[in-house]
Amino acid sequence: MFENYKKYETQFAGRPLIIETGKMTLLANASCLVRYGETVVHVAVTAASKPREDIDFFPLSVDFEEKLYSVGKIPGSFSKREGRPSDKAILTSRVIDRPIRPLFPKDMRNDVSIVCTAMSVDPDCSPEITAMIGTSIALSISDIPWNGPISGVSVGYIDGKYIINPTASQRAVSEMAVTVASTDKKIAMIEAGANGVSDEVMFNAIMEGHKSNQEIIEFIKKIKNEIGKPKFSYPSSEPKPEMLEAIKNLIEEDVKLALDTDDKKIRDERLSPIYEKVHHQFDEMYPNEVSQIDECIYKVQKYVVRRWLLDEQKRVDGRKMDEIRPLSAEVGLLPRTHGSGLFTRGQTQVLTVATLGPIAEQQLLDGIDNEESKRYMHHYNFPSYSVGETKPSRGPGRREIGHGALAERALVPVIPSVDEFPYSIRLVSEVLSSNGSTSQASVCGSTLALMDAGVPIKAPVAGISCGLITEGDRFMTMVDIQGLEDFFGDMDFKVAGTHDGITAIQMDLKIDGLTPEIIREALEKTHKARIYILDEIMLKAIDKPRNELSKYAPKMLSTIIPVEKIREVIGTGGKVVQKICTECDVKLDIEENGHIYISGTDLDNCQRALSIIETIVSEPEIGAIYKGKVTRIVDFGAFIEIAPGKEGLCHISQLDVKRLNKVTDAVNVNDEVFVKVTDIDDKGRLNLSKRAAMIEIEGIKPENNNSHYQKRHGLNKSFSKSDYSKKHSSSDYNKNHK
Repeated sequence: MFENYKKYETQFAGRPLIIETGKMTLLANASCLVRYGETVVHVAVTAASKPREDIDFFPLSVDFEEKLYSVGKIPGSFSKREGRPSDKAILTSRVIDRPIRPLFPKDMRNDVSIVCTAMSVDPDCSPEITAMIGTSIALSISDIPWNGPISGVSVGYIDGKYIINPTASQRAVSEMAVTVASTDKKIAMIEAGANGVSDEVMFNAIMEGHKSNQEIIEFIKKIKNEIGKPKFSYPSSEPKPEMLEAIKNLIEEDVKLALDTDDKKIRDERLSPIYEKVHHQFDEMYPNEVSQIDECIYKVQKYVVRRWLLDEQKRVDGRKMDEIRPLSAEVGLLPRTHGSGLFTRGQTQVLTVATLGPIAEQQLLDGIDNEESKRYMHHYNFPSYSVGETKPSRGPGRREIGHGALAERALVPVIPSVDEFPYSIRLVSEVLSSNGSTSQASVCGSTLALMDAGVPIKAPVAGISCGLITEGDRFMTMVDIQGLEDFFGDMDFKVAGTHDGITAIQMDLKIDGLTPEIIREALEKTHKARIYILDEIMLKAIDKPRNELSKYAPKMLSTIIPVEKIREVIGTGGKVVQKICTECDVKLDIEENGHIYISGTDLDNCQRALSIIETIVSEPEIGAIYKGKVTRIVDFGAFIEIAPGKEGLCHISQLDVKRLNKVTDAVNVNDEVFVKVTDIDDKGRLNLSKRAAMIEIEGIKPENNNSHYQKRHGLNKSFSKSDYSKKHSSSDYNKNHK
């Protein structure tokens, strides 16, 4: 039935890679089903038969679709359907888009759509890498013009060894996660997160990935040679050579004068009359090519900028190739937020705001990988006013999600563990002004905001970008590119890291790839630049995390209880936990593994709730003093609850140091009093003495007894300060930040 069905097999990092074509999706320009281990991704590519005439760019769309059936999950939404793409799916789409886009003809205007559908996911075999290889195969065998193939791999680093396409367990302990895409000659894309590895370790990882890609590229070439279709022809969108030359002769000197400034606003003002001048002279001369006139003006600007850089080593704002724009850093700008940092680099300015919250406010994830939640979140906003434009806000697009994820990845290695700092952390980077490299400015602003909020990060992180201009074998790199150099250049190589090493890389290219020499030079220049930014700018604004949290930040304590005791803390229908929350004015987050996180606006209330929990999960001790509440009064005494579900009798003779005529002379219902456990009978019933507690508290010596400590801190259970710190070391930080 399927006459054109083909199946190809090879080994990839020790696991089978199987390609099937000619059986599914027969109406697309091309498709393939890729099996890597038990991961299965279907890829379909289609192209419009006619070009679009209303655009001046190549219209490519890449969509990576996560199907929850691939991991045996039913979507958690009300409709039980997959909704909008997750951030992870959008990031995967961007990772696939970046290496393939420069390999399409720049003058083609036919819509091209690539859809990668994850149908089965084996955690040990990355669906992202599988989709990238499938995309390369589908484009290679299709009739769509494309100068591939490419291949992609993931590189890990464990115990000094590089691991190609690490398994899930290997990824959990790896010092880095580097995705490398390559052509048969050059490196086409780098996306990396790392725990502060050196430039040399990162460079070698990239080279290892590039080397491994060559095996799959040869495999794809064989498939293409056997079943690849002839590429279709298309009408070129390039302007007529005579039109371009005429416009260049008219405005080249004007363009040089317009671009020769470090102020983006002035530059735009100078360019506006040039556009009017050209259209006035050429619209009637080329009535059918009016849309290509702006393309000619763009090409003249690009020609001027690139000639300045390559021939004169001149940048539009007059800087040297390794010179960074003027920098400034500020913290504590917003009084009611938990932390804020403003970072300015030239005309690029980002304000990041930090918010701390209970662990329960961490983000829940509904995706195809094993990550179900995350407590550190980074969001990036890019409003139109940041570039001087006017348009309505419609929520974050793919670019905003990508830049936020890059900044998040850069800071993840320095975020303290939940045991060290039991908070959820959200950062929001507001781009106030943009003239290049806002993602790396958000990295710097985020470090400032975290330290201003008192988050004990392991080390400050800074980010910087490196640009590139190429011509044949010649190339020129420049650090800290501004918008124009990014727009007309060939590369935006972003690197973030600490003093000790790299935490994140993202590389965007407009050419077919980079040589090892270019990558090494980019790493060297960004290393020097980020150290300068850290030492001379950021650490002079704030040299370490603040010792105190904002008074508006929630106070947090944590403890671990035996799993079998969780039911007692929650109570029937949640009555116990609700009672603790109401009486102490706190929130409790109880996890299945016995971790309990307590949050509230008042530290004393948090400590009181912690004390109650400790009393619930531990057996009362004879001789211990507790703070309890009177629940009932009878003729012969009062019943006092020292913890939910734990109540004892205090006889009238034990209610005061003096003789009483009636119980209510000493206590009433709902009174809170200190009592001492004097006896526990064989049925577990408690005998309490308010009298003994009064005597002990009144005559206490701090060095021998801890009742004053309890009274001061509102603690129920009687144990020493050292015992307390041993059990609750994770909360010591919070006590110091009251």
